[in-house]
Amino acid sequence: MIAEIGIVTTGLAFAAAMYAIVAALGGAYLHRDSLVVSARNAALMTFPLLTISGLLLIYAMLNHKFSIAYVWQTSSRDTPDFYLITGLWGSQSGSLLFWSWLMSAFTFAALLLNWKSERRLMPWVIAVTMITLGFFLVLNNFFENPFERYWNMPDGSVQASLFAPADGATVINEATTDGQGLNPLLRHFGMIFHPPMLYLGFVGFVIPFAFAFAALATGQLGTGWLKATRAWALVAWLFLSLGLLLGGWWAYDVLGWGGYWGWDPVENAALLPWLTGTAFLHSSVVQEKRGMLKFWNMLLIIITFLLVVLGTFATRSGVVSSVHAFAESEVGRPMFAFLGLA
Repeated sequence: MIAEIGIVTTGLAFAAAMYAIVAALGGAYLHRDSLVVSARNAALMTFPLLTISGLLLIYAMLNHKFSIAYVWQTSSRDTPDFYLITGLWGSQSGSLLFWSWLMSAFTFAALLLNWKSERRLMPWVIAVTMITLGFFLVLNNFFENPFERYWNMPDGSVQASLFAPADGATVINEATTDGQGLNPLLRHFGMIFHPPMLYLGFVGFVIPFAFAFAALATGQLGTGWLKATRAWALVAWLFLSLGLLLGGWWAYDVLGWGGYWGWDPVENAALLPWLTGTAFLHSSVVQEKRGMLKFWNMLLIIITFLLVVLGTFATRSGVVSSVHAFAESEVGRPMFAFLGLA
């Protein structure tokens, strides 16, 4: 039942995101406020739906539901509870769900906090955030679904599938099964906080980009969008800074590099948006106080978003060899397509 509910809530979140995109763009072009309000409601709904999905996966981890493939791959009966929870971001499909949940949470907060003050920008903010979220939910629903289960086939083999792959297929017996456990490299206290901090930093920069895009789309290129985004950019920058520091600690303790930084491709991919985000925070103050660097600020936040997408692609596509990267999987091609579209 856990898997079935998780499949439904993740699928409903994707449907809500798709509707929000269409309604937001329709409201913007047709100047119909009712459509924008409807889009906002749909976007807000993605957060509770993905919260349910995430909690279901954590519950499955804590209760050793090894019929779910992700639980089997990232946990075992002797894994401590706090590492079971961190298993949520211990492999590809779970971390994608965690990323989607964070994206929905940031969107939820932005739509509540900035709805009245930046109402004219909101249709485009909703569209950009939901397009980003919708892409990751495409990956979660159609490429890397964390609720995929193991099935005993009639011929005696075991197959992973969301639903029964053949007549007579039965879910494997959880009582007599043990998982393979979490990757030993991830069994470090720093890994409890390092990935979430990086994800919060990466996802957080989507909100400033959404406001920047909305300002370009509406022609409101004054300081309004900048004031709305500086707080979000600062929050994202702080989380990304913490993530980089914790990652250095983990690398020093676990990897045996003899230092905190190894100029690993994925490390560098996380550092680049931090550098451009730092530049944006400084230059945005100049625009607010002196009205200068308008083009530079817009360019910086767009580059920061593109670097976030690039870093995500480098980590998840399998195109680079790194202890920080996930193994090659089916998400590589859609990630490359999203990078090209961005």
